[in-house]
Amino acid sequence: MPIIEFPAGFRWGTATAAFQIEGAAKEGGRGLSIWDTFSHTPGKVKNGDNGDVACDSYHRHEEDIELLAQLGVNVYRFSVSWPRVYPNGKGELNHEGLRYYHNLINSLIEKGIEPMLTLYHWDLPQALQDRGGWANRETVEAFSQYAETIFKEFNGKVSYWQTINEPFCAAFLSNYYGVHAPGYQDLQLAVDVAHHLLLAHGRAVRLFRELEIKGKIGTATNTTWREPFSHKPEDAEACKREIGINIDWFLDPVFKGSYPVYLMEWFKQKGAEPRIAEGDMETIHQPVDFIGVNYYSGNVARYKENTGLLDIENIEIDYKHTHIGWPIYADGLYKVFHYLMDRYGNVPLFVTENGACCQDEMAGGRVRDRDRIRYYEQHLTAVSRALDSGIHIIGYLAWSLMDNFEWADGYGKRFGLVYVDFRTLKRTKKDSYYWFKKTIANRWMEI
Repeated sequence: MPIIEFPAGFRWGTATAAFQIEGAAKEGGRGLSIWDTFSHTPGKVKNGDNGDVACDSYHRHEEDIELLAQLGVNVYRFSVSWPRVYPNGKGELNHEGLRYYHNLINSLIEKGIEPMLTLYHWDLPQALQDRGGWANRETVEAFSQYAETIFKEFNGKVSYWQTINEPFCAAFLSNYYGVHAPGYQDLQLAVDVAHHLLLAHGRAVRLFRELEIKGKIGTATNTTWREPFSHKPEDAEACKREIGINIDWFLDPVFKGSYPVYLMEWFKQKGAEPRIAEGDMETIHQPVDFIGVNYYSGNVARYKENTGLLDIENIEIDYKHTHIGWPIYADGLYKVFHYLMDRYGNVPLFVTENGACCQDEMAGGRVRDRDRIRYYEQHLTAVSRALDSGIHIIGYLAWSLMDNFEWADGYGKRFGLVYVDFRTLKRTKKDSYYWFKKTIANRWMEI
């Protein structure tokens, strides 16, 4: 069988998010987040699931770090829970929350695992949401206080920093489509939130440089790919919008200091446009050290009038789908790499999320998740193709270390390398865990 090799120094790891794994929602001085409120609102999350316990990693982080060590990773991406550090979003600092993250980070370092810290993975303190949330520019100020605290507290311990995870989700899924917390459906609100998330990102990067914090700082960006169904201009333009609302809308301001004109015009036709104050774009336009690439799926698509925000419909062809319903389209990841390089130059890229939701079943104490292994094989092949093409890719993080609270889908969708029994919280390594361990150790895989 053919073998694909990865370069020496390539980084390997897994990723998680605080709300999805920590639990301990009312312990250690933690305040409420918008996801606490949303998940406890009837009808918002499947089966009425919530994040009160999740994987209980707050109490079991040593066990989880041992799983990482046995896996052989050298990077672990996690997020800090903003309301665990600032229960009211700003003002009084919760030192018990900080101690938890010191313990977590110290344990990672002891195991030879580099921490990658995400400042914001969607768990906005509810106290800030009560004052308007990300639609209120004061939230940007609160985020700056929070970011400065985290930078100073963990300076010298964290190798990689990320500001805002998947701003498309935090802006549009949460405030236009309404499927994520806080659950609004207002395009102007979503555009306002998007702008303030970018502004918060820029403020954080500027602070990082001014404080001379050690490590590298970057983004964690949604990416997807839409291949036009035909050569019709309207099909190409519809696919461009779908790719662009995920990538261009959030990276053009960072790298070019302006929003993409074609999307500005599209949103304006829909009755929305960003409210840009003097100096905002200069603040957002801060140099970053890498782009975090979060990729799961793509599709063939075409223009269809009056189909959602972007007038686009996906065309289902002969793709397999993951259990969450997303087409498996590994070639889209390869195309995303080239798209980013062509649009922003050969900026270092780091795959910060990539993984498959599978219908895992425990049988005889084992989870035989061959579908997930095949997904990883296909997408790591895309990574290898991009590396051979000269694209600067730092590393690859599998989503996720373990099954967890999958946002509006609750606990019914599993992405983990480790199976979690949500009744007992017992962790069991899946076949994919052992496959990934072998791939990391050998730096190659058979395809």
